[in-house]
Amino acid sequence: MGLNLGLDQSIIEAVDSFKDEMIQSILELVRIDSVEGEASEDAPFGHGVKQALLRALDIGGRLGFDTVNLDNRIGYAQYGRGEDSYVCAIGHVDVVPAGEGWKQPPFSGYMENGTIYSRGVLDNKGPVLACLYGLAALKKLGLTLKHPVRIIFGCDEETGFEDLKYYLTKENPPIYGFTPDCKYPVVYSERGRAVVRILGKKDSLQPFFKFVNQYFIGAKNTGDRLGIDFFHEEYGTMEMRGYKLGCADETVSFDVTLSYPGGFSIGQVMEKIGEKVSDSGLHTELLTNYDPVIFEKDSPMVKALQESYEIVTGRDGTPVTTTGGTYAKGMPGIVPFGPSFPGQKGIGHNPNEWMTVEDLISNARIYALALYRLGQL
Repeated sequence: MGLNLGLDQSIIEAVDSFKDEMIQSILELVRIDSVEGEASEDAPFGHGVKQALLRALDIGGRLGFDTVNLDNRIGYAQYGRGEDSYVCAIGHVDVVPAGEGWKQPPFSGYMENGTIYSRGVLDNKGPVLACLYGLAALKKLGLTLKHPVRIIFGCDEETGFEDLKYYLTKENPPIYGFTPDCKYPVVYSERGRAVVRILGKKDSLQPFFKFVNQYFIGAKNTGDRLGIDFFHEEYGTMEMRGYKLGCADETVSFDVTLSYPGGFSIGQVMEKIGEKVSDSGLHTELLTNYDPVIFEKDSPMVKALQESYEIVTGRDGTPVTTTGGTYAKGMPGIVPFGPSFPGQKGIGHNPNEWMTVEDLISNARIYALALYRLGQL
């Protein structure tokens, strides 16, 4: 898409006009404890998650958007009208448990020296509202788009994607879009993500623990001893993590999460693991699997996002891959895009989760340009 620096600057200035309002809205949202709780008939992911969804939709309504609540499982705010096709940014309002080690209460929306500390401010309430206010800038300017734009507020990203599965029973997927739940520059491909379970018998623990110690605890996390240390020049090498022991009535189990590079299938992975498992008299199960997400680096969507990032930051926006897992695993047509800038790692899911006001504003600027470009494709 060709550059229109005058329009881009107008969009950025419109974003900046919402700065104070956006930060106040983010503080409203992060002060809601939206860790998944006990399900009820009208709150399938718990009361806190429902309250966060309702607040996000309320903020969208205050900005003048049409809003839709899909049975308190997921919802969205929309700009523009259309029958079938739309573009989107999809984030989530549920969060992981706060944990310990916070210098201030984790849902206080504590601000210090231009930085907000709160569970969910990065993952993912701040970024999804940055998308909403980026869209508000387009609305303020009265820009006409070829496609409607939705900001989708998920409610079960951290614990199972049931919200997204439900959404896709009610709505078509977007033609283009992104999730602001990863890193910059634009991520053109995610690794595959699988959870594999090794099963043994309680009355025969020795081979089980020998296997776990030999192939996981005492081994590299590349899976080299299992023969699954697959390597791809664009993704790197297999990564194993998230080890978890368990037991049932007559069995013991060991779960491992695999982040495997593109270019390989889960069938190849399971075949290699199965060879070692069967030799030890154990069993294996594939609990979950999401295939790699792969888009062409020079596709119109990826190029539009790259361009938006480069205009705002002045940095190299060459597309990258990620070992992470996002809604892109379950929503067709989208890629991860922001919100963390190069060098910002280990923030989400940790104590004192943070995001600076400056970065939130930069994200809103990038997302406004990106949504405008996607809406014109």
